[in-house]
Amino acid sequence: MTLFDMTPPGKEGDSKRPLAERMRPETFEDFVGQQHILGAGKPLRAQIERDELQSLILWGPPGVGKTTLARVIARMTKADFVPFSAVLSGIKEIKSVMADAERSRRSGRRTVLFVDEIHRFNRAQQDAFLPYVERGDIILIGATTENPSFEVVSALLSRAKVYALRALSTDEIVTLLERALKVLGVAAPQESLEQIAVYSNGDARAAYNLLELASAVAHEGVLDREAVESVLGRKMLLYDKSGEEHFNLISALHKSVRSSDADAALYWLARMLESGEDRLYLARRLMRMAIEDIGLADPRALEQAVAAQQAVHFLGVPEGDQALAQITLYLAVAPKSDAAYKALNMARETVAKTTAEPVPMQLRNAPTKPMKEWGYGADYQHAHAFDDAMNTMECLPDKLRGTEFYHPTDRGIEQRIAQRLAEIRERRKAP
Repeated sequence: MTLFDMTPPGKEGDSKRPLAERMRPETFEDFVGQQHILGAGKPLRAQIERDELQSLILWGPPGVGKTTLARVIARMTKADFVPFSAVLSGIKEIKSVMADAERSRRSGRRTVLFVDEIHRFNRAQQDAFLPYVERGDIILIGATTENPSFEVVSALLSRAKVYALRALSTDEIVTLLERALKVLGVAAPQESLEQIAVYSNGDARAAYNLLELASAVAHEGVLDREAVESVLGRKMLLYDKSGEEHFNLISALHKSVRSSDADAALYWLARMLESGEDRLYLARRLMRMAIEDIGLADPRALEQAVAAQQAVHFLGVPEGDQALAQITLYLAVAPKSDAAYKALNMARETVAKTTAEPVPMQLRNAPTKPMKEWGYGADYQHAHAFDDAMNTMECLPDKLRGTEFYHPTDRGIEQRIAQRLAEIRERRKAP
């Protein structure tokens, strides 16, 4: 499951606290997300259940449950939980907390020291933890949004296990929001919760804040479209990610790119972005367009699509949206060819309709003497032994000799590819 969950017993009446605080879970069963480390049999879950906890670093984006997870771990291991802020504390405070932790250890109690934003500590401050971690006075749990390889000193990093937490999915955040509705005493249609979830971009705390704001302006206890739009500051567009409108829009985008209509392609992309479409889904579809509709007419199209996907993954929303716009425009204006796409389909059709011919002997390796005696590798022509690395050895089975699958167009780079391929085919026909 995921992050902040139902209000702990005894706290239901504390309506003045932020919703995110009221929704913090107290057990793994109430925690939503991070199943790659907290699922049954996963490393961190197993370590805690065996009561073999060691110091660790929780690395992940905001609002994914780093603080909450540290609290749950302390509770499950029956340890004292001491929160410590790297923003507000220095060496003096560290030593004071360490002295208390040492006394607790001597009396038989463990201390989980949770250091939020540990990357903000300088080297000397981080080094101050080392002797206490080594002696077992504390179990250090550090939280950071920055790569610990760069921001945490190597001595401390070598004594702690790093766990990478992931941004919450839209479905996971919707689950959390559904639970929060009971605490707020309001109702909401699924599309309203999905819009909030998409807008929060994997951050449960942000989602809770938006839900709480929207509930304050809900009409007769219902979180309708107007309430959500008022807190998001944007129009909620008609969009069903699993329904017809989803497929209509992606079809319009794909066909606009294929038709080299850059303006239409950008419009349909904007429609999907504003509707909250999964950015990585769009990146995957645009990558497919680069392969299917542009191909070798512009081999860099695929490179650009892969680069755009990486940018979207790294930057997130909204910065990554510009990368999607850029690759959409690139693909729209690029020369088009589906020759490679057709070539693979023709090859597959041939494979499906013909018998599985044996690999010609000249193409087989002969790692043993008997295999050489049986003719493996006989008459093999090593291309680099010939002028222009060009031989005339047949590489198709005899029954398919002369078959041509790939027929390049005369558009873009593929025009030069067509000329080169024609030369190669002609020379290979030579006796």
